Amino acid sequence: MASRLYTWARWAVRRRGRVVAVWLLLLAVVGGLGITLHGKATTEFSVPGIESQKAQDLLEEKFPEAAGGVVRVVLAAPEGSTLTESKTAAAVEASLKKAAEVPGVMDVSDPLKAKTVSQSLRIGFADVHFRQQASDVTEKSKDALSEAMDQARDAGLDVEFGGSAMEAKTEVGGPAEVVGVVIAFAVLALALGSLTAAGLPLLTALVGVAIGVLGVEFMTRYVEMTSTATVLALMIGLAVGIDYALFIISRHREQLADPEQDVEDSIARAVATAGGAVVFAGATVIIALTALAVTGIPFLTVMGIAAAATVALAVLVAISLVPAALGFFGERLRPRSRRTRTTERAPGAWGLAWARAVTRKPLLVLLAGVVGLLALAVPARDLRLGLPSNASQPVDSTQHKSYDLLTEGFGPGFNATLTAVVDLDGVPAAGRTATVTQLRTALAGDRGVAVAAAPVTNADATLAVIAVVPRTGPDAQATTDLVHRLRDNATTVEKAGGTLYIAGQTAAAIDVAGKLSDALPLFIAIIVILALILLTIAFRSLLVPVKAALGFLLSVAASLGATVWVFQNGNLNGILGIPSAGPVTSFLPVLLIGVLFGLAMDYEVFLVSRMREHYEHTGDAAEAVTQGFARSGRVVSAAALIMVAVFGGFVFNHDPIIKSIGFTLAFGVFVDAFVVRMTLVPAAMALLGRRAWGLPGPLDRITPDVDIEGAKLPARAAKQENRLAAAGEKKHEATAG
Repeated sequence: MASRLYTWARWAVRRRGRVVAVWLLLLAVVGGLGITLHGKATTEFSVPGIESQKAQDLLEEKFPEAAGGVVRVVLAAPEGSTLTESKTAAAVEASLKKAAEVPGVMDVSDPLKAKTVSQSLRIGFADVHFRQQASDVTEKSKDALSEAMDQARDAGLDVEFGGSAMEAKTEVGGPAEVVGVVIAFAVLALALGSLTAAGLPLLTALVGVAIGVLGVEFMTRYVEMTSTATVLALMIGLAVGIDYALFIISRHREQLADPEQDVEDSIARAVATAGGAVVFAGATVIIALTALAVTGIPFLTVMGIAAAATVALAVLVAISLVPAALGFFGERLRPRSRRTRTTERAPGAWGLAWARAVTRKPLLVLLAGVVGLLALAVPARDLRLGLPSNASQPVDSTQHKSYDLLTEGFGPGFNATLTAVVDLDGVPAAGRTATVTQLRTALAGDRGVAVAAAPVTNADATLAVIAVVPRTGPDAQATTDLVHRLRDNATTVEKAGGTLYIAGQTAAAIDVAGKLSDALPLFIAIIVILALILLTIAFRSLLVPVKAALGFLLSVAASLGATVWVFQNGNLNGILGIPSAGPVTSFLPVLLIGVLFGLAMDYEVFLVSRMREHYEHTGDAAEAVTQGFARSGRVVSAAALIMVAVFGGFVFNHDPIIKSIGFTLAFGVFVDAFVVRMTLVPAAMALLGRRAWGLPGPLDRITPDVDIEGAKLPARAAKQENRLAAAGEKKHEATAG
């Protein structure tokens, strides 16, 4: 692989104008398609086959009036006033009349007639039913609905909006994300010692990310995907794009520290060695993200493929656009002579000192690190999965305010209203009313139910819907237990020939969490086996992959523990701007495992490949650990800090899902890079010694030799020799032309 990349990089440098032109043309074409022909991303996390989705499909088929999106308009009179006062009631009636005229609205309930007013008569709500599904209700319709309620506002009422059609939009590009990129630039400048060199990884990464994200936007025209998919592609693509360019540019400048090193040969060698590690590491990220398909959950599969495509672009940019750009800069990236002398005298001085400190007492370091990570993982024992409710939205958002008002007026369970959907097709017509009545009585008798509303049936009485209000909120474990208990009532309905489904947003969140929990063990097994196979091929070793996989599992456990401690247990809420504690986002553990696996293998490959490179040349296992770390520790530290900065910027996004993803990935990368890879790995390698590089004979014969260390590269070309070779090639091309 190294030899092929070496040849390819030399071609890219000599055809740098064409390479840059191709990438800019690709950016223009994909950008134009993404901006002008994009589709609409959904905010729903639906999963075919789960009970709540079956109920939704049944409603759309047999009772479309009950399947459309709902905007719940929550009204609150000032303290000391009520909604029943004549002036207030008239303003509410007039506003709701205008709301009924909004395009797409099918029905608007009246709080006073429907008796959806609190006991104090101060808080009430009206449900606005749309013909379209919740995800298809347009922003124009929502804005028109908000304007329709102006008369109620003028009467002194607070008007807030909730319901299935009022899911908050996911947005990116805020100041926090920009700060993350600025921090990344500062880290690059320190790591590379040059502002010019620091700007190059950002520029090339932005080209790859722009193509990837705009390509994902274009695909929303043909594939249903959540808005989170685009954000994840941006988040991961930007982080790995900067890191991959950093690894190659850092290796290039390290080689240019030798005054006799030719620029073109140095670029080719950097791509052949560091670029080889980029290809291998990028492949692990891509495979890990596409492996999300084994969960059997469409929205997660699409999310993984979108992010994987952006990572693939980052790899292609690193081994084509980066060497072409380096060719344009030429000698300007060569370190100054003063710095060269310093580098020659003390290559990776701090890294060498750290490696020697860690390997001096390797067993003690290993034990301390493992115990510390296990301590961080302790809160993960209480992990609960779910999807964020409106309580998790920013406190100044209308969704959060409506949630608080409904809780104040009707109790916490009102925000967790469940829908009992009864398919009566198989029930004799004469017995349908009795079956539904009996079911309602059974539902209302559960200790966790506050109210079971009167049933509503479709036109031919083949489907009935009963609204069930729990006593506890949507994020409470008691509500999850209630959903499972209510489903036990299905046997009563089945005996009569019908089918019972418990649905609604809360039930759907519980179903998705259960589906993901079931898929988690298989996904972890696939990822660990994948790690063992890939690293065995990369390092021709058995012990190195086992050590890497165990370290990865420790990183995942510690990251989940920290996430539970913050988001589920409610610690650091004020600092991180988390409005309310609640279950961890249901797909976050699977996403963390997939993404962190790829990134952890990145650092493993870059660190251990330099160790193996030294071992291949010297045969000294102990020295290989310290010298390999000394040469790679600085750049890996910089790469990890960049990832933490980029992911950390998303912690301050208002969307609770993006916030939790950003925090978990930032924490996971920090722990994996600085605790596992840069502390536990050298300690473990020191304990293993020469045994780390052993591979049994039969396995050795069937394992391909990918040569990511560049051991088979040609001898280094000097300046004059390379210039003559390039001139000869140009002369040959001119003659052939």
